[in-house]
Amino acid sequence: MASPRIIKKYPNRRLYDTETSAYITLAEVKALVLQYQEFKVQDAKTGEDLTRAILLQIILEEESGGVPMFSTEMLANIIRYYGHAMQGLMGSYLERSILAFHEAQKRFQAQAQSLYGELPKVPGEAWAQFMTQQQKIPNVMGGYLEKGAKAVIDMQDELRSQALKLFSGFPYTQGTPPAPGEEPKPKAAPKAGGAKRKRKGK
Repeated sequence: MASPRIIKKYPNRRLYDTETSAYITLAEVKALVLQYQEFKVQDAKTGEDLTRAILLQIILEEESGGVPMFSTEMLANIIRYYGHAMQGLMGSYLERSILAFHEAQKRFQAQAQSLYGELPKVPGEAWAQFMTQQQKIPNVMGGYLEKGAKAVIDMQDELRSQALKLFSGFPYTQGTPPAPGEEPKPKAAPKAGGAKRKRKGK
C-alpha cells in the first residue's frame, strides 16, 4: 500500500505539497479529497497530524458559502453529543449511515452507466427517461434504505446494551428494561387475601 501524500503546514498558514514541491491552496486540498487521493497534513515544525483540522476547515468553508448541508438544528444536536456518554456511539452511527449512502450512490451510478454509458455523455432526454423508469430506482435505493434501517436497529441494540450496563449496578433496578418500542409490563395487583388479613389485624 502506497504511503499517503504528505502536505506540510507552515506557521504562515501556507500548505506545502511535498509531492509536487509547491505551495497549494485549501481548494486544491479539497480537489484531492474529491479525487479520493490519500494525504496527510502535518505541522512543518512539530510533525503533528493536522489532517482533521484541515478537513474541518474545508467543511466550514463549504457550509459558510453556497447551500449548506447541515441545518442549524442538526449542528446543535451534534454539539450536544460532545462529552455525552453516547458520543462514540453517535459518531459510529453517523459514519455508518454516510458509508451506506455512499455505497448506494455508487451502485446507482454503476447501474446508470451500464444502461447509458458514461453519465456526462448521456443526452438530457435519455437521462430524463432513465429517471422516469421508477421500477429500477427501488432496486438501487432499496439497498440503502435496508442498510439505513439496519443501522438504526443496531444503534437501538447498542443503546439498550449500554443502558443495561449503566444501570445494572443500581439497587433500585428490577428486572430487564423493555426493549425500544416495547410497552413496560404492568405491576401485578396485590392478592385479595393479603388485604383481608390486614383488615383482621385491626
